[in-house]
Amino acid sequence: MLTPAENALLTQTNAGTPMGEVFRRFWVPAMLPSELPRADSDPVRLRLLGEDLVAFRDTTGAIGVIQNNCPHRGASLFFGRNEEQGLRCVYHGWKFDVDGKCVDMPNEPAESDFRQKVKATAYPAKEWGGLIWVYMGPKEREPSLPQYPWCLVPNADHTPVAKWMQESNYTQGLEGNLDTSHINFLHRAFDRPINTRLSNSAPMKLIVLQTAFGFVYGAKRQALEDGRYHWRLTTFAYPTFTAIPGPKLGGCFFVIPRDDETSWWFMIRPLVNQNGVPEPDLSARDPYKLLQYGRQVFDPSLTHEPGSWRLARNGGNDYLIDRDMQRRINYTGLPTNRVQDAAVTESMGKVYDRTQEHLGAADTAIIQMRRHLMHLAEALQRGEEPDLAAHPEWFRQAPLEVVSLEEDMPTLWEQHHAAFLHEFAASGASTDAANARA
Repeated sequence: MLTPAENALLTQTNAGTPMGEVFRRFWVPAMLPSELPRADSDPVRLRLLGEDLVAFRDTTGAIGVIQNNCPHRGASLFFGRNEEQGLRCVYHGWKFDVDGKCVDMPNEPAESDFRQKVKATAYPAKEWGGLIWVYMGPKEREPSLPQYPWCLVPNADHTPVAKWMQESNYTQGLEGNLDTSHINFLHRAFDRPINTRLSNSAPMKLIVLQTAFGFVYGAKRQALEDGRYHWRLTTFAYPTFTAIPGPKLGGCFFVIPRDDETSWWFMIRPLVNQNGVPEPDLSARDPYKLLQYGRQVFDPSLTHEPGSWRLARNGGNDYLIDRDMQRRINYTGLPTNRVQDAAVTESMGKVYDRTQEHLGAADTAIIQMRRHLMHLAEALQRGEEPDLAAHPEWFRQAPLEVVSLEEDMPTLWEQHHAAFLHEFAASGASTDAANARA
C-alpha cells in the first residue's frame, strides 16, 4: 500500500506537481491526426495534464496547441476562425499562430506595438507514428521525438490507432496493463482453456528487470512440455507505454492523464513482420498485425457515445453487463478485454485510495512501476532530469511470449532484445527519414 502522500505524488499530474513535471519532460500522445483532418480545419478542444487547450492545423498544415482562453479577455479560442495561418478570436479579432504569437490585433491602433507584447501559451505538437504528440515542458528541455519502432518506417503515419477516454486516474488503467495474473480471471471464457500451452494449475513467478527505457517484467510458468518454461515478457517505457505480449491478449498502450480523474487511452497496431519487427514495405502486410502478435481487428467494444470519446459501454449503464452471459459464457458477463478492463479499473473510483489495498507477489510489476515513477518525480525535484527523454533510441523495444528451456529471465531478455535490435537495424527503418517526416 501507499501512504496518502505517496498516493498524491503518484496520481496528481497538473502543472506544478512533481509527477506533472515528469510527464512534461516527455512527448506524450494527445490526439489522432484524423481529429485535425486538413489545413484550416475546425479547431478542437483538448484537455491534457489538467490543462484546457485548443488544437488546430493552420494553412500550411502545421499543428498548433494553445491555451483555451484568449489572452485578451478570456473568450474561448475554440470558437475562433482558423484562417490564413492562425486562429482568430471571434470576440475582438486577435489572431495567434501555432507558436502562440499574436500576429494581428485589429482593434488596436495601427501604430501600436501592443501585439508584440502579447503571447498565448502554446506547446510544440508533431504528427508521428499515427499520433499527434505534444510536449508541455520547458522549451530548453524539449527532447527529440521518441523512436518507438513503428514510428521509424515508411508509411508509419498510417499506423492504426484507437483512442478512448477512461473515467479514472491514469494509474488505474496503467496498473491493469502491468497485471498479468488477472488474465486467467477477468478475461476468461468458459469454452476455451485458460492457456493451451500451460498446465492450468501452473504457478507463476514474476521477475522485474530494470532497463534503460524503464523495465521489463517476466511471468514464468511451467509449460506443458517437459523441462520448458512459458515466458511472457512485458515492456514498460516511461512515462506510461506498455507493450503486452500475445498472441491473443497483447496490446501496445499509452495511458495519458487527461486530468487527475480521467485519462486518454491510445491502442497502437504497429505494422510488423512475422518476427515483430516493423516492416519497411507495409503495403504487403496485414495492416492490423500487432507488434506482439495480437488481435487482427480492433475490439468491437471501442465504440463511443455520440460526440464523445467515452466508451458506449460505461459506468453510467453498468457497461451493459449480461448476467446470463456471466453464468454461461465468460467470467464477467462483459464482452472483450477493453470493456472488462474499463469496468474493473473505473469501478475503483476516480482516484483510488491506495492506503486501503493489500498487495501480493502477483503485484510485483505494479509496485515497481510506482517506485520508478515516484523516483523520477523525486529526482526531478532535486534537479535530476530523466535520462530516457534525452535518448530517443532507448524507446526501441518489443515484448516477447515464448516457450523456452531458458530458466533465467535476464538472459532471455538480453537475447531477445539484442536480436530485435539487430533485425530492426537490418529492416531498413530510417531514423533520418522519420525525423524528416516529423
